[in-house]
Amino acid sequence: QVELVESGGGLVEPGGSLRLSCAASRNTLGNIAIAWFRQAPGKEREFVAARRWSGGIPYYADSVKGRFSISKDTVMYKLHLQMDNLKPDDTAIYYCAAGRPIVSTITTERGYGYWGQGTQVTVSS
Repeated sequence: QVELVESGGGLVEPGGSLRLSCAASRNTLGNIAIAWFRQAPGKEREFVAARRWSGGIPYYADSVKGRFSISKDTVMYKLHLQMDNLKPDDTAIYYCAAGRPIVSTITTERGYGYWGQGTQVTVSS
């Protein structure tokens, strides 16, 4: 069983920054990947970013490349999503997910079997 807890959401003005964190159970790490997805009102959930805990290149959706970045905290067993230059279109509930996806599924929901409860991000002036 994998437990994930997100934190760090909130209200921010356009152009601002937020950092989301995903805390994972210590015994779930190793060969898993952790990803962020988001779902805006009236839209389907979409991929945002992902990386394998063991290392390797991170994956980003085209809409967030150059603005969002993933980093891991090996001491606290957390994965962070730094979001800069936020836009109103980034408004959504952000979900942390964990799983053991293969390369072809690492950017899809099919690659992840464990999900957090979600955290709201609102970008508005």
